[in-house]
Order: sequence, then C-alpha cells, then structure tokens
Amino acid sequence: MERVERVVVGAGVIGLAVARALALAGREVVILEAAETFGTVTSSRNSEVIHAGVYYPEGSLKARLCVRGKALLYDYLAERGIAHERCEKLIVATPDGGEAEIQALRAVRARAAAAGVDLAWLSAAEAMALEPDGLLCTAALASPTTGIVDSHGLMLALLGDAQAAGAMLAVHAPVTDGRVTDGGLALDVGGAEPMTLVANGVVNCAGLGAQPLSRVLAGLPAETVPPLRYAKGVYFSLAGRAPFRRLIYPVPGQAGLGIHYTRDLGGQGRFGPDVAWIDQIDYTVDEGRRPAFEASIRRYWPDLPDGTLHPAYAGIRPKIQAPGAPAHDFVIQGPDETRVPGYTALYGIESPGLTACLAIAEMVAEVAA
Repeated sequence: MERVERVVVGAGVIGLAVARALALAGREVVILEAAETFGTVTSSRNSEVIHAGVYYPEGSLKARLCVRGKALLYDYLAERGIAHERCEKLIVATPDGGEAEIQALRAVRARAAAAGVDLAWLSAAEAMALEPDGLLCTAALASPTTGIVDSHGLMLALLGDAQAAGAMLAVHAPVTDGRVTDGGLALDVGGAEPMTLVANGVVNCAGLGAQPLSRVLAGLPAETVPPLRYAKGVYFSLAGRAPFRRLIYPVPGQAGLGIHYTRDLGGQGRFGPDVAWIDQIDYTVDEGRRPAFEASIRRYWPDLPDGTLHPAYAGIRPKIQAPGAPAHDFVIQGPDETRVPGYTALYGIESPGLTACLAIAEMVAEVAA
C-alpha cells in the first residue's frame, strides 16, 4: 500500500489538463490510465474542433467553460507552438429545412450572444460567395473564433507540463475497486503489478468510465452518480480535395451538432458524426451508414461526388440524458456534491470538453485543491 497526495483517474485531455493544474499548484499527482498510453478514447475520437461557445444554454457550465476555455486554449496553443488553425465556421440553414431552420439559426445566434459570442448573420449569397465550391444554403451564421487543433500535440504538451511539475503517469493501471476510509480514498489498481494507492484526494476524469468507477467506490452514495448512456458517432473521410476552407455545420440537432464538414490540419476533409444510441462500447464503422451520410451532406453540398466517402473512425459521447431528452450540462461534483471528502467526479464531459479542458481544469483545481 502506497500513499499519494492526489490521484487523477483518466489520461484523456481532461485528466491531463487537471493533473497539470494540480501539479502546477504544488500537489503531488499520480495519473492512472487503464489503456497503454494517454488519450486513446474520447480525446482521440472527435472532430478536433475548437468551439466558439454558441450552442449552450445561458449560464450553463458548457457555455461558461467553453468560452473561457477557448480563450485559454488559443493562448496556450500559441505559447507552446502547438499546431492549430483559426479556420472559422459557417452554421447553415438549407432549402430542405425551410423556415424552421432559419428560426433555429436565430436561436443559435441568441444563445451565442448570451454567452458573449458574436456571430455574423449572412444571406445565402454572402455565405455561398465565401465558399464558392458548391455550398448551398438559405442563410448562415459565421463563427470567426472556431478552429481546429492537433489534439495529440495538445495532450502531449499538457502531459509534459504535468510531468515537469512532478506528476507521474501510470499506464496499464485500471482502477478495479476502491473504498472511502478514514485516512483517505483507497484505490485498488490492477495491471502487471497490482497495488493499492491511498490518496488524500481523487479526481475522477475517466470519461466513459467515470460512472463505473464511482459505482465501485464503497462508501460513495449511489444517488450522487448520474446515469451513463452511450451515443455513438461515426465519421467518413473524403477522398480528393477538400471542398471548403471553413468548417460547415448544419443546424444542430437534439443529441449532436449534425453531420458536419471538418478537416484536419493536413487538409483531409471528413464528415460526421451522426448519432446512434448503443448499449455497449463499439467503435466499428458500418459502411451501410454511407447513404444516410450522403443524403445529409447533399442538403448543403449537393455536388458531393458519388463514391468519395470512406469509413474513417467512430467515437462515443458519454451522455447523461436519455435518447430524446434535452441535452444535459457537464456535471462537475466537488466533495460537497459527491459527499465524500477528497473525491471530485466529472460526468458527461463530451463536446465542448476538448475546447474547455483548461477552464475545466481551472475549476477542478479550485474544488480539489
């Protein structure tokens, strides 16, 4: 049995950012990661988009932490020389969507304004002039602060900062059991050399594993743990030249932001994700989803050539709400909310978690200090 001051469970972008913040504050930190390296799950299976903060209800954690996190992130990326591009985004209403999508655009603009984010309203002609290679829309919102980032490079920098401040990363180190004790929180860690760590404080940043981890922690009130539901989204890559310079997003849906066009820093275009509610973690990409993707994309890019979409990858959003229910906010519980001294738990950290990672870490460092 070994004792440590702070344990962060999960070495995705959120866990690494939290570990960095705690280590820079002078805490002794051990990061436990079940996989073979950092950032292999949700943090590496997304669109790598830096979000502006336009979709989220006024006053929500998602709204506040996205806007704050975006500012922190752009500064950090520039300071550390991490690859990124402020490429802008258009959110478009399509002819198929009629007046309902125009009104949905107005609602997005109002939510953005409430969060302090200004979006320019563009006519169809203005938007299509910006993207003359086939964009079709009836109106659009222009988001000038949206960007893309090398998420691996970001995580590598966060880990480097944490380690330079004394943090240690243990991989192949799944937490198999745990309990609340008078001396702190005892975590049974599996792997090649099983051991028990006793920590004064634990921060649960396990993403898809956050609720399962809390549920095995004996002494934690079960009613403090929200439900976990899996919303799978697949991506298809685009063969050939990318059609648009900016990112193109349709009007958002209830469980996601629609099948949007993004590109990576190398210029590879891709579309996704869609939404499929599943019961078990499964990252396969069903080629049978291609026709639905093509139909959705052709609503705003009717000239999509046949046969140019190819299966790329899939990600799973750690949702709290049930299918069909309104989107749920981030849940960040400090010891007062978990009702366990020293235990902080993060649930439902989906998009815009990547954008908000430094702001989330800033908030967690205050409650978990």
